[in-house]
Amino acid sequence: MRRPQIYITKIALIISAIFLLHYQIFSQNNTLELLPGAEKFEFNEKTGTHRLIGSVNFIYQGNTMYCDSAHYKERSQEVRAYGNVHITKRDLNLFCDSLYYQGLTKQAILWGNVRVRDQEYKITTDTLEYDANKSVAIYRYGGKVESILNGEVLTSKVGYMYSKSKDMFFSHGVNYRSSELRMVTDTLRYNYKQKTAYFFGPTNINQLENNKTKGARIYCEKGWYNTDNKEATLQNNATIFKDNQLMKGDYLYSNSQKGISIGKGNVIFKDTSENLEFRGDYAYSSDLKRLSYLTGKALVLKIDGKDTLFIHADTLFSLKDSLGKATKMKGYNNVKIYRHELQAKCDSLVYDKIIGKMELYIDPIVWVKTKTELKGDFVEIYFVSDTIIEKANVIGNSTVLFEIDSGKFYNQIGGKDILAFFKGNDIYRTDVKGNARTISFPENTEKNDSTIIIKRLGMNRIYSSDLRVYIDSNEIQGITYIDKPDGVFYPMEKLNKEEQFIKGFKWMSALRPKTWKEILE
Repeated sequence: MRRPQIYITKIALIISAIFLLHYQIFSQNNTLELLPGAEKFEFNEKTGTHRLIGSVNFIYQGNTMYCDSAHYKERSQEVRAYGNVHITKRDLNLFCDSLYYQGLTKQAILWGNVRVRDQEYKITTDTLEYDANKSVAIYRYGGKVESILNGEVLTSKVGYMYSKSKDMFFSHGVNYRSSELRMVTDTLRYNYKQKTAYFFGPTNINQLENNKTKGARIYCEKGWYNTDNKEATLQNNATIFKDNQLMKGDYLYSNSQKGISIGKGNVIFKDTSENLEFRGDYAYSSDLKRLSYLTGKALVLKIDGKDTLFIHADTLFSLKDSLGKATKMKGYNNVKIYRHELQAKCDSLVYDKIIGKMELYIDPIVWVKTKTELKGDFVEIYFVSDTIIEKANVIGNSTVLFEIDSGKFYNQIGGKDILAFFKGNDIYRTDVKGNARTISFPENTEKNDSTIIIKRLGMNRIYSSDLRVYIDSNEIQGITYIDKPDGVFYPMEKLNKEEQFIKGFKWMSALRPKTWKEILE
């Protein structure tokens, strides 16, 4: 299972810069120093208000201010500025139409075309509130944060920026875009110290190439992303889609630097390019180790037209090549397989996708078509394609059984090892090596004018060291042997019940899954 990477660019760069735009404004020096340039100066003794008009510029609390006019109350330390307001300190510049600052409470409000910028970033809003005691800047009616250097833009209706705790909150229509990323969410929190962005509510993230959506598309309703170590978690309907791969789960974790992905709860991974689907309660994937595994009702689906191969086990492993394509799959404990014309169960399984071979270990049973059962200590199945069997190699205590006449009788082949050959998923020949045994019930077909009557002639039992058995529609049509066989024929009325079944005969159809859902039980 190759998981899609989560791509989230340096969103921290644009929103962390907000702190640089606020924490130095309104420092501790409470003396207003008037600079040359004001055209008119008035003082109202009754109100204690200084009024400056025309090209006003002064220094207050370490900040240089320019405006068309200003009111300053020294007693209450209030400053009001009007018209083309410009505040500067080192490389920081603030612009607005009007401003009010209360020096005692250290509360400020900026109105009208508010712009705050340094050499890298710019904040634009209609109204900005600033509380110097709490070191928080707030806009409530829409704001934009832009990178002057690379074109990154973040917009939202509401924004809270805390310079002391290095926390920022944006809510109501948060939209981030850059040349590499688009993100839309309801609420976004960013902590500068932790270098972590937290998003709440429905969130869509799209990775871009040349301003077109070509990378990962991500959805969740809660999550976080660390811009420093590239870790991310997604929760609540979390979905990642990239190229032809889809990953879903109640909880998804990704570390793109380490190439690790983890899913928990109702995990689904789809690779449409290979028609593969993985499901489980827990999933782990490592690009470095080139492996993935599923546990908890683990299920793999190989989709081929209208027919689908289902493989279930307590734990399923998928091994990948250098390109990230699945090459081999392993299943451990309680392995079950279902397809329309093939079902199987065993303790463990190895499927080599490159050579088309499936290995079944420990008490394997294979059911083919409707009435065929293969068993042995170990079974290898070779596929021509994902749905067509070429041959099956049954090794150790091997049996091939065919149910006939609705379970009244069974055509049986047994031996040390059996190699079964298939056409159209029907066995047409078996080569039996070592202690070969067959029991069959040959039939005779009588045709009347309107009916066909099939009668069993009796039971044919043949033992030999090696046998080649030819089969058609579950009926044994011919037997070729090398050594002299031990054979006997019993008419139906003289069946020897002691020889009616080969040694080790067990018909295990009760364990055969009837639907793919049964393999999960």
